[in-house]
Amino acid sequence: MTASIYAITNQKGGTGKTTTALCLGTALTEKGQRVLLIDSDPQAGLTTSLSFDPDSFDTTIYNALINPEENILQKIIKETKIQNLHFVPSNLDLSGVEGELIGEIGWDRNLKELLSRICKEYDFILVDCPPSLGVLTTNALMAADRVITPVQTEYLALRGLKQLNRIIAKVKKKGNPNLQVKILRTMHDVRTLHSREVVEELAKVFPGQVYEAVIKRTVKFADSTLAGESILSYAKTSEGAMAYRKLAEEVLKDDKKTNIKR
Repeated sequence: MTASIYAITNQKGGTGKTTTALCLGTALTEKGQRVLLIDSDPQAGLTTSLSFDPDSFDTTIYNALINPEENILQKIIKETKIQNLHFVPSNLDLSGVEGELIGEIGWDRNLKELLSRICKEYDFILVDCPPSLGVLTTNALMAADRVITPVQTEYLALRGLKQLNRIIAKVKKKGNPNLQVKILRTMHDVRTLHSREVVEELAKVFPGQVYEAVIKRTVKFADSTLAGESILSYAKTSEGAMAYRKLAEEVLKDDKKTNIKR
């Protein structure tokens, strides 16, 4: 069996992409899964959240993407404090990848080629994408089996989903026809009617595509980031930690039901 590859993406910033990558990855390891996290954002939020200094790395995902024919990826995979959770770092160098890849033959399949060489070593590979729909996100979508889209529970977020869905439709036509999409409701404020209405609206507009888990807004996410931990280790019994454990259960159930492992 080979890894199931998930792209975690939304062109809107501040929706919880990095938090989801880290917390879902951690929750999956708690269930005995081998997980690789890939920081595909030049801002390197995932790398920082794992208590690493992005500037300390001379070689990152950037080097692997611009030289896919070389065996760089295997050499830059790092261990974390969490057993069976590995990651590939990023830093600001990655911001130059668009200019270097556009025009190259097969530029949108570089990440897919890289992951094909290591996918037997993991059960899940989670790619944390930047808040844009450019070269890096396209590479992740071409490589992925499924997209997880964290969506803040506010009406403006619904509008942004339409643009993302258009890009995903193009990716399906271009060479990844089996790409599946699921929506994760995040930043939910239970105190406001507005938030509660959006939670319900998403389920109606995208039937069968919305995870049951809802990630509520809490200061503990910011506190855990400052501590360099996921909320699952920082506040093990908190609502946020339990919500991501529920998400992991849903991911495993979907994975088994749809048999997306290649």
